[in-house]
Amino acid sequence: MSKLRPLHDRVIVKRLEEERVSAGGIVIPDSATEKPTRGKVIAAGAGRILEDGKVRPMSVKEGETVLFGKYAGQEIKIDGEELVFLKEDDIVAVIEG
Repeated sequence: MSKLRPLHDRVIVKRLEEERVSAGGIVIPDSATEKPTRGKVIAAGAGRILEDGKVRPMSVKEGETVLFGKYAGQEIKIDGEELVFLKEDDIVAVIEG
């Protein structure tokens, strides 16, 4: 994959696939599944530039698994991989553990 470096408070995320089998063992078809709202951070910018010119560091870093809004960000395909470009504010939580 091409080397990408997001600017400022932007994050590049690769969506993680959701389970396609329900708790009762029913296989859910692709047409009935929603877009995953969790993903792995592929790259993160340096941080948000504040009004006084200082940079506030990012709260997330490469390799972390995050949750984000269903309609957040912009999807783009690079080298055959579907990625999501998000602002740090679009990320609602980091999954730890």
